[in-house]
Amino acid sequence: MTPSVVDGRAIDLRAVQRQVDAVLEEFLAGKARDAAGHGHPPEVVQTVRDFLAAGGKRIRALLCVVGWHAAGGHGDATSAVRVAASLELFVAFALIHDDIMDDSASRRGRPAVHRVMRARLGGDERAERLGAGGALLVGNLALMWAHELLHTAQLETERQRLVHRLNDAMLEEVMYGQYLDVMGTGRGADDVEAALRIVRYKTATATVERPLQLGAAVAGADEAVMDAFTRLGLPLGEAFQLRDDLLDVFGSPDSSSAPGLSDLREGKRTVLLALGLQNADPLRRGRLGHLVGRADLEEREAAEVRDILQRSGARQQTERMITSRYEHVLRVLDAAGFPPAADRALRGLAVKATQYTS
Repeated sequence: MTPSVVDGRAIDLRAVQRQVDAVLEEFLAGKARDAAGHGHPPEVVQTVRDFLAAGGKRIRALLCVVGWHAAGGHGDATSAVRVAASLELFVAFALIHDDIMDDSASRRGRPAVHRVMRARLGGDERAERLGAGGALLVGNLALMWAHELLHTAQLETERQRLVHRLNDAMLEEVMYGQYLDVMGTGRGADDVEAALRIVRYKTATATVERPLQLGAAVAGADEAVMDAFTRLGLPLGEAFQLRDDLLDVFGSPDSSSAPGLSDLREGKRTVLLALGLQNADPLRRGRLGHLVGRADLEEREAAEVRDILQRSGARQQTERMITSRYEHVLRVLDAAGFPPAADRALRGLAVKATQYTS
């Protein structure tokens, strides 16, 4: 593994992504050989491989390595890259399970894992249950492998303890956020603070704050760096999810991402929906309550929901929330005094997290 490409001007994020992908491929190739040697089903490893190959922004992995640089990491970045790669396996676990709970049809332009497994077994009710169970187990293995890969980072004892403590905290936070999301869907859907709480636990910590802190821990960061990553990580993670919610409902202005139905059919408790329910007049609020959360929602009805969210100002308010969080991140960076290359990378990733269109 070669170290990340760094000079006085920039961190080569493309090189970092290639290194992370190389670690994942090497690790999973080993798992495939182990499976073959023990007579384990080969499709399990291949399913995880296919899931990772389907795309994804690798933003958590990139933030982890940039966090290492920001905390003074230099020279061989192998340990930071391996920790970063473990995050991608964790993300695979989280998304596979999320799709099961939401019964999502697709992920990253491909059928969701539980739908693939269901199709292998046929289309009856039994196949549906068993397909979900199979995907659940694949997700569990991805989580186990994330832990295994994390242990290969070869860190000094104290840094290793901190990395594992932060990783454990991230797992716990995501589980609580997922629980709040699952158990809260359909109740108090107009509560913006409740929706934001789900975002903080389920997305903000695991997407930005913890990856940055994990990379910083590999570099032996002090408390000031960790605090700075909390102050910029949480608002940036919230902005990332708010953007994702807008894209799912409205698509992107450049048409690279089409409007979707999944969040509306699920009745997902988003900040966007909460604002729409708060702002709409009683008649339109009733229509939102009637339409959102219907599994059979059609595009014509979804267009009506979008119109209500637009007319109520919910879409514009969500955009303003993204902007205010992005501006807060810039103020934190202005005061943090990170090394110039890391500062530039963090500013670029902040744009990527808040302004992406697909």
